Amino acid sequence: MPRSVNSVASRARRKKLLKLTRGNFLARRNVWTVAKNTWEKGQQYAYRDRKNKKRSFRSLWIQRINAGARENGLSYSDLMGKLHKNNVQLSRKVLADLAMNHPEAFTAIVNAVK
Repeated sequence: MPRSVNSVASRARRKKLLKLTRGNFLARRNVWTVAKNTWEKGQQYAYRDRKNKKRSFRSLWIQRINAGARENGLSYSDLMGKLHKNNVQLSRKVLADLAMNHPEAFTAIVNAVK
């Protein structure tokens, strides 16, 4: 009995991955093994960096809150401690937005917990 290879499905699978690597440079877009390795490595980076994005945004929010707090005579840790003690439940994301875009509202919050 002759060997059955189903080249239609194999070709479709390869075409699908080569379509995903469009826009890459030289062999990374059209040589199957290189394109496959490139795409797989890219997926690993994407998975890792979805986690790192959360970390770096939290760090940015803390820096912005700290800058706003120091303008109002407090350090970041003092401000956060007083917010928790007074049971003010605002996330760092919201506090950072207030510190950047609405400094008078941020100052009102700081004065409320001082």
